[in-house]
Amino acid sequence: DLLDAHGRLLARGYATSEVRKYARRAVKAGPLRIKEWDYYCILTDRYGLALTVADNDYVGFLGVTWLDFERRQFTSKDVLLPFPLGGMNMPESADGGDIVQAHEKLSIAYRHVAGGRELSVTAQDFVNGQELSGKLFLQQPAMDRMVIATPFADAPRSFYYNQKINCLRASGAVAIGGQSFAFESDSAFGVLDWGRGAWTYDNTWYWGSAPGIAEGRLFGFNIGYGFGDTSAASENMLFVDGVAHKLTDVPFHMPDGAPDSAPWRFTSSDGRFELTFEPILDRAGVTDVGLIKFDAHQVFGRFNGRVVL
Repeated sequence: DLLDAHGRLLARGYATSEVRKYARRAVKAGPLRIKEWDYYCILTDRYGLALTVADNDYVGFLGVTWLDFERRQFTSKDVLLPFPLGGMNMPESADGGDIVQAHEKLSIAYRHVAGGRELSVTAQDFVNGQELSGKLFLQQPAMDRMVIATPFADAPRSFYYNQKINCLRASGAVAIGGQSFAFESDSAFGVLDWGRGAWTYDNTWYWGSAPGIAEGRLFGFNIGYGFGDTSAASENMLFVDGVAHKLTDVPFHMPDGAPDSAPWRFTSSDGRFELTFEPILDRAGVTDVGLIKFDAHQVFGRFNGRVVL
C-alpha cells in the first residue's frame, strides 16, 4: 500500500516500477485536495499531440492540444466539468483500468491493449469548424519507468504519487479536417504522466521530459524539481533501451524573460547531465477562478548535450 490508515505515506522515495498501490479511499487530506490525472504527449520532429484527463475534485478537465513545430503554433480544445469529486473513476494503477470520457464535442479514451496502450480522441469544431480525430498505439514492452512518492513538509496527509512512463514508440494517425498526420514508430515517441495525490494549496513545479533516438539507441529522460519535499529522492532519471539510470539533482537554468525567449541550460550536481534546450513554442495558459489559479507554461523544443550513465 502507498498510504497508512491515517493517509500518510508508508514510504517516500523512488522506484522503477509500480511497487506501491494507490487507493483513493485511503486519502485522508482535506476537501477538494485530491488530484488525479493521466496526461499523454506524443511527439514527432514536426508535430505532436497532447491529451489530458484529470479529476481534481473541484474541477474535471479534458484537453486535447495539437502542436505544430514548423509553424510554432498550437491549438487546444478543453472541457471543464465542475466538482467531479472522484466521479470520473480514474484508475488506481498505471498498469490497469481504462479511461473513457465522452462529452459534447470532445471524447477521449485510453485503453490497455496487448503490447501497449491505445489512445483515441475526437474533438468537434477543433479549428475553423474542422474536426480532429485520431487513434494511436503506444508500444510498451517490459521497461523501467520513473515512480516517486513525494511528501510535503508540515503536511503529513498531503503527498504526490507520480509515474512517468517514457520512450513509448507510437504509431497511428491524427486527422484534422481533410489532412492526415502519420505517427510512425521509428520517429514518434510518447510519454505518460500519471499523477495521483493530495496537494497543499500553493505549489510551483518544474518538469522536463524527452524521448527519442540518440546514437542509434532508444533514449529519454525525466527531470524535475521544486515540488514537495524531495529530500528522500528526486524524479531525475535517464532511460536507455528501457533501462533506468538514476540521477541526483538537476537544476533548471531558465531565461530571465519569457520561457521561450532564450535557451535553457541544465547541469546536474554530479556532472552527468549537461544539456541545453532551444525553445520552439510555449503552450501557455492561465486558469483563474477566485481561490483557484493555475498558471502553466509547456515549452517545447530541442535538447542538445551530453549525459553519462
